[in-house]
Amino acid sequence: MEITLDLNKSIEENASSYFEKAKKAKKKLLGAQEAAEQTRKRIEQLERKKEKELAAIKKESVRKREKKWYEKFRWFHSSEGFLVIGGRDATTNEIIIKKHTNDDDIVFHTDMAGSPFFVVKTVGKKVGEATLKEAAQATASYSRAWKLGLGTSDVFYVKPSQVTKEAKAGEFMPKGAFMIKGKTTYIRPEIKLAIGEKNGEIIGGPVDSIKKQTKNFVVIVQGAKKPSEVAKKIRAKLGGDIDEIIRMLPAGGCEIEK
Repeated sequence: MEITLDLNKSIEENASSYFEKAKKAKKKLLGAQEAAEQTRKRIEQLERKKEKELAAIKKESVRKREKKWYEKFRWFHSSEGFLVIGGRDATTNEIIIKKHTNDDDIVFHTDMAGSPFFVVKTVGKKVGEATLKEAAQATASYSRAWKLGLGTSDVFYVKPSQVTKEAKAGEFMPKGAFMIKGKTTYIRPEIKLAIGEKNGEIIGGPVDSIKKQTKNFVVIVQGAKKPSEVAKKIRAKLGGDIDEIIRMLPAGGCEIEK
C-alpha cells in the first residue's frame, strides 16, 4: 500500500488526514456489509415465501383430486392390473363383503381374529399366481400379525359364495365377521409392504405390486417407530400428503427397510 504525503502539511496533519479517510472507508465498508446482510435476509424471506406457496399449491391439488370409490378402503392394484380392496375395520369389512363383492371375485382372510377381508375384483378375468400372492401379503400385513411381530402368517382364499352371515345354532355373527364354508386354499406370505409415488399420487400395498408401478418407493417392515414418525420420513423421500401416507401404513410399529 502506497501512502502519499502532502509536503505542505506537517506529519501530524498528514496523519490526521489519513485517519479521516480511513474512517470514511470503514463507514462505506460497514454500509456495504449491512446492505449485503439485508439482501441475504430478503432472499431468504422470498425463498421461504416461495416454498410456502408451492406447498399450498401442492396441497390444493391433492385436495382437489377426486377420490375413487374404493379409496375409503385399503386398496392396491396388483402387478397383473387387478383392483384389490380390503377392510380397515369391522364396518368396512362388512361393507366390502356385502356391497362390493361379486360372484366371480376372490375373498381373502386369515384365521386370526380381527383380520381384514380383502377381495380381488376379477371383472370376470382369470387371476394369476402373482395377484393371489400379493392379495395374501396385503391381508397378512394389515392383520394383527403385524402388531404381533410375526414374519409370516397363513392366509386363505375362497369364493364369495363360501362367505356367509349364517351362524351356527346358538352363535352370533358380530359386525365384520363372517362364517367360511367349504374348502379353503392357503398361502403363507412374508409380512411387509411398500409405499410409492406414482404420477404425484401416493400408492401402497404389497411390495411386488408397488414395484411394478413405480421406481419411486420404499419398503416398510415391522419396527418400533410410530407410523406418524415413519410417514414423515416417507414424505421426505417421496413427497405427497402425510395423511395419505399414514392411511397406507399398517397399524403398529414400523420402519423403512434399509
